[in-house]
Amino acid sequence: MIAFVKHAIILVWTLFVSYNVLLQSLMIAAVPNVLGWLAISFTKDSSFLYIGRLLGGFGVGVISYVVPVYIAEVSPENMRGTLGSVNQLSVTIGTLLAYLFGLFVNWRILAILGSLPCIILIPGLFFIPESPRWLAKMGLTQEFEASLQILRGFDTDISLEVDEIKSSVESTDEKTTVGIAELMKKRCWFPLMVGIGLLMLRQLSGINGVFFYSTTIFESAGISSSNVATVGLGAIQVLATGVATYLTDKAGRRLLLIVSSCAMTMSLIFVAVVFYIESSASEDSQLYSIMGILSVVGLVAFVITFSLGMGSVPWLIMSEILPANIKGLSGSMATLANWTTTWLITLTANLLLDWSTGGTFTIYAAVAACSAVFVILFVPETKGRTLEEIQSSF
Repeated sequence: MIAFVKHAIILVWTLFVSYNVLLQSLMIAAVPNVLGWLAISFTKDSSFLYIGRLLGGFGVGVISYVVPVYIAEVSPENMRGTLGSVNQLSVTIGTLLAYLFGLFVNWRILAILGSLPCIILIPGLFFIPESPRWLAKMGLTQEFEASLQILRGFDTDISLEVDEIKSSVESTDEKTTVGIAELMKKRCWFPLMVGIGLLMLRQLSGINGVFFYSTTIFESAGISSSNVATVGLGAIQVLATGVATYLTDKAGRRLLLIVSSCAMTMSLIFVAVVFYIESSASEDSQLYSIMGILSVVGLVAFVITFSLGMGSVPWLIMSEILPANIKGLSGSMATLANWTTTWLITLTANLLLDWSTGGTFTIYAAVAACSAVFVILFVPETKGRTLEEIQSSF
């Protein structure tokens, strides 16, 4: 129930974001994050834990939508992929730090440490320019040009980009309120379908199930230092995401997604087969030990291949392809779909692992294979194109 309430709040808030200042929305969303962590840290019963998770989930839900949209709107097309991927790289670094601190500090102290980034974020946002495209949509021409000039550099000629953005705003009539009927048009429902599909498939491949229950998985594989192994898995994810950040604007989004999802499928099939063999072996046999090592190798391969494409590119593409005049409504729907799927995977992963570890990874492998087919059939290449060019192509 808590999860569904959280997702409903996220939907309402992200609708509000489309008609408000992006940076102001980030600033407001940081407040419940801080309060949520403090509620968890100073809790005396389970009710405060629920309240803390609800507040934190709300804040993270809003931030996870606003940040990639802001990055896409302020980035030049030749750097948009790299800068967009930095967002996911930052997420993985934060996850790794949480794993590391969790080895040495009490969970109450860890919760206080979790509030520090948002405490820093609030004053930091005063020094960041507002999105030029949002300002143009609101008809604030002088502010729009000034913000774009700051972002591109005072020695840069921005006249061509200014004309493109103005033309896009005028042609789409971005000031009008958009409802569900607008989403029935192909130029709206198709990019929305692509965005929701990618975000749901990345979660249904089981990545959060692997990380949230990695200790359990490693223990079932016979790894004694499971906590250390989990930290190592987080470190590998950071390195692989760093490589993806470099490749996004060079190899292209679509190619990375295809390679990533195909490689994920093979690594998950490998892990599933290893666990099937291990389940039939005696715990004190050499075969059991070998299978334990191979399962770790397969999981590492899965994390690497996920991070190379499906980890960061879906959020990037979502922020690029949604038309500006429906970005609030459609973006909130895509974000809601992502976090609802995350909740579903988190809820079911432990139950599936108790049922059958090999069977669980077989299911995840099937989803990864569907991801590859989905990308091949529906996902366009957005590398090197302006947001206006991408959205007009639909």
